[in-house]
Amino acid sequence: MRNDKLLNYLHLHFIIFIWGFTAVLGALISLEAIPLVWYRMLLATLLIFIFLKFRKENLKFTFKALMGFALAGIIIAMHWLTFFGAIKASNVSVTLAVISTGAFFASLLEPLIYGRKIILYEVLFGLVVVAGLYVIFDVDSSYTFGIVLALISAFLSALFSVINGKFVLKHKASAISFYELMFGVLGITIYLAFTGNFTADFFTVSTNDWIYLVILASVCTAYAFIASIHVMKWISPYTVMLTINMEPVYGILLALIILGDSENMSPQFYYGAGIILLTVIANGIIKITQERKRRRLTNT
Repeated sequence: MRNDKLLNYLHLHFIIFIWGFTAVLGALISLEAIPLVWYRMLLATLLIFIFLKFRKENLKFTFKALMGFALAGIIIAMHWLTFFGAIKASNVSVTLAVISTGAFFASLLEPLIYGRKIILYEVLFGLVVVAGLYVIFDVDSSYTFGIVLALISAFLSALFSVINGKFVLKHKASAISFYELMFGVLGITIYLAFTGNFTADFFTVSTNDWIYLVILASVCTAYAFIASIHVMKWISPYTVMLTINMEPVYGILLALIILGDSENMSPQFYYGAGIILLTVIANGIIKITQERKRRRLTNT
């Protein structure tokens, strides 16, 4: 039993490592953000569909549920568009540091969507994150557009997570993921069709880009999603929460190793990124500690 838990904990770190590698792949792929996301979502949708058919999962849902998945799919598509757009406009390090603010957007969105009270310490942590962002903004004005895109991406990611929090209570995560990816790529397809962007150039993809896209769609999207669901059967929410916060760290380190000089930043940037990451981790520790206290009180 102990060995199973250790193996799944190492597996979780491997999954987070893969998620951190997603941003590096985005920088390596020469495609612009829209075709990059379109190919990623299309390939991942096909792969998850094959997986679901192999598992003989039920894919029948009510019209209301499908409309909810469609909304979430458009949101995740816009999240990835702004995420990869931020990488193209700045670099991986800046994008991942700013994306870490998603947890605090979620803390503001949850009271609105779930109807709970605003928690004071979350507001205070949010102000600390703003201070960290100010330090990063002050690094280099040439990154401003990338930082703005990353902030939008972080907000959309938080919105997607909060909305999905309701879906997973009623439906299987793998089926939800399939429909959300499908509706996301369908939305981008409609946009491209109406704007006349489905040109010969759009379908001209280099061999290297195809290799990176297949890795991105299979390993970093389809596999990582399914595997992350599996390890949560063995590992506590506390461990999962803290480990996920390592994604920007892994991503920034990978970017420095693989992309080299383009990712070297001034010490001021790392001060700002450190403030954000430490605040996110502190927020996770407090949340899980409070949840454990509530469970103890409930069980006594």
